[in-house]
Amino acid sequence: MTNRNSPLKIEPFLLRPAGKDYLWGGNRLNDDFAKGIDMQPLAETWECSTHPDGPSTVASGPFAGQSLPEVLRAHPEFLGSHIHSSDGQLPILIKFIDARQDLSVQVHPSDAYAREHENGQLGKSEMWYVLDTVGDASLICGFNRTIDRQTLRQSLLDGSVERYLQKVRIQKGDVFFIPAGMVHAIGAGALVAEIQESSNLTYRMYDYGRPDKDGKPRPLHIDRALDVADLTGGITPRQPLRVLRYAPGRASELLCRCRYFVVERWVINTERIRAMAPLAATDRSFQVLLCVDGCGVAFPEGGDALPFFRGDCLFVPAGSVPLRLHGRAQLLNVFC
Repeated sequence: MTNRNSPLKIEPFLLRPAGKDYLWGGNRLNDDFAKGIDMQPLAETWECSTHPDGPSTVASGPFAGQSLPEVLRAHPEFLGSHIHSSDGQLPILIKFIDARQDLSVQVHPSDAYAREHENGQLGKSEMWYVLDTVGDASLICGFNRTIDRQTLRQSLLDGSVERYLQKVRIQKGDVFFIPAGMVHAIGAGALVAEIQESSNLTYRMYDYGRPDKDGKPRPLHIDRALDVADLTGGITPRQPLRVLRYAPGRASELLCRCRYFVVERWVINTERIRAMAPLAATDRSFQVLLCVDGCGVAFPEGGDALPFFRGDCLFVPAGSVPLRLHGRAQLLNVFC
């Protein structure tokens, strides 16, 4: 327990995710990432979340057992000077997604639309990093031609909408930015890390006529989806220019930078590095380190070692003590 009479030494801590059992999910998050969540299927794990629909829990250190929202309400300084939050809420949500079946064709609203029509909630822009694929996995990103609202509505009602959707074959390591308003879907066989605004607003447009677990059609949100969907077509998604930058024991590359978050990929290999330079946290923003491959150990200066494995999520508060990473691993570094 922290001594209230002494200043708190700010150290990173591991997180335990909330799970989601959506019908399209598979088993890989338990089988490959050892999540140990008693759900079948296990479609998503919300690795770093303060959203009320699935908050993460602290799994190490003095706050172990507390929810992440609880910790951040008590210590809003952990968010950083760049984050303006009166209730300790993170502006982002980080998750793993295992798509055994196709996800529904959907779209997310902008912040402005969500504020006006969804009781002040955030909209959702998001980024996908493809961790693995099975078979001929693909994603839907927008339309293959520009379409008008009435044609789209009719195609959603008669089930012909797939002829207008732009499908993109994917492979491990691909990156896609999905802004609010882009119609999209993750296809069967994709294992994805998603970084997004902290929102659970989804307007489902088309769901292949699938019933839910009770045999009833899943609800659609066609009118609101048409309000927010970008109907421009023919814009093929391109992979971002990625340049590796090297430092002793670590290489990094920028995957995405947008108004909501920044995502880097780090490759750690310290087999021949005895004294790796520490990573210094700033006071401006928290960082989240999501291990997407391999394993290693995080050494906070003056603190206890934190072993991490594929699938683990490490929260680094703003102003944290310097941190050394050792091992062979790939991580996504997310900050605002």
